[in-house]
Amino acid sequence: MIGKCCAAVAAVVGVVVAASPAAYAAPGFYEPPPTLPGETGGLIRTESMPLAWQVGNFPASATRIMYRSNDTHGTANAVTGTYFDPALPWTGPGPRPLVSMAAGTQGQGDKCAPSETIGTVVQFTPPSDVVASYEVVFVNALLSRGIAVVLTDLEGLGTDGVHTYVNRAASAHAVLDAARAAKRLPGTGITPDGPVAFWGYSQGGGASAAAVELQPEYAPELDVRGAFAGAPPADLAATLDRIDGASLFGAIGYTLNGMAQSYPEARPMIEAELNDRGRQLLADVQNQCVGETRLKYGFQRSESFTRTGEPLSTVLGRYPLAQDLFAAQRIGDRTPGAPVLIQAAVNDDTVPYGQVRQLAKDWCGKGVAVQLSENTLPPISPGTGLNHALPYPLGIVESLTWVTDRFAGVPAPNSCGTL
Repeated sequence: MIGKCCAAVAAVVGVVVAASPAAYAAPGFYEPPPTLPGETGGLIRTESMPLAWQVGNFPASATRIMYRSNDTHGTANAVTGTYFDPALPWTGPGPRPLVSMAAGTQGQGDKCAPSETIGTVVQFTPPSDVVASYEVVFVNALLSRGIAVVLTDLEGLGTDGVHTYVNRAASAHAVLDAARAAKRLPGTGITPDGPVAFWGYSQGGGASAAAVELQPEYAPELDVRGAFAGAPPADLAATLDRIDGASLFGAIGYTLNGMAQSYPEARPMIEAELNDRGRQLLADVQNQCVGETRLKYGFQRSESFTRTGEPLSTVLGRYPLAQDLFAAQRIGDRTPGAPVLIQAAVNDDTVPYGQVRQLAKDWCGKGVAVQLSENTLPPISPGTGLNHALPYPLGIVESLTWVTDRFAGVPAPNSCGTL
């Protein structure tokens, strides 16, 4: 049944995307006001959002939102996202549940924000920038169960400033405050005290994992039932090493730009160690979506972009500041207050399997119910990202069932005894 649903969604997307009107934001929507709400998750502005894959109010009515969150230092910021109110009823126990979702890597340019792209599904900007909002499949899978979804853009995508790519605290805040904001929307099918879960894969998996372990201290009022974290980059340094020379090499530029945005003290260090090509890389990717970044910078090596001709990991390894900042992004040092499903591919060529397994072991050691689900797909064109991307749709039956079961009150499976 789930497979048929997802296939139908994909077919509808393919048919209607070329013919449906664009769902772009109103002018000025992404410009934060001078004064932000005092409470985290406070709504700043909203607008109705048409969807290319919408027929009447099916599968959902969508609302583009801007809400108040916090950056990595706890300073108020404005974040945008999209809330989807399902047309289908929730048939499980209790009130309609909500999933707060973070997307996988979209890019660093404002045009890459999911709330800008998911309404039209595919956007093309000549000559080479194609944005495909693949998360539409997973949003629809949840909507098909009557589960409401709020999809955050994360800090700096669409709004002011540079997107703080894979920043642990800012990402967790954005996911948690998106749930708070959704519950404040009037006229929806969810309730202020209804259950919540988190969902994400890759960059989104890191955001989901960061959110579930920060929730007990940052948003204790949320009734969190669980989190799906697919291929989470829990150890950022290990992940950057893995993509050096791979198709997603340009995401190293996203990371350095985000680090300089969140930690201005790191900017002189970064600039001092890059050559002219390295500085151009940072300038270019800051305004790119991931497809264009792959085309322009895929399969390159970081030693071509450093002043000394050494790999970036070697260069940054000499700086205590860099090591401290990477350590601050580590996920696994806190204790989630809800069970977690972690999906990991043993041959993942983007997010190393070993650091995902270590995250599961870290949480198991803290008494958390963790199900580690391993995808054993053999290596396919290593470095292209296929062994990273394919496990996400291949695991959708498990992830959707797992999240639905948590909302239904089914006891969470636990593989900690075998790790």
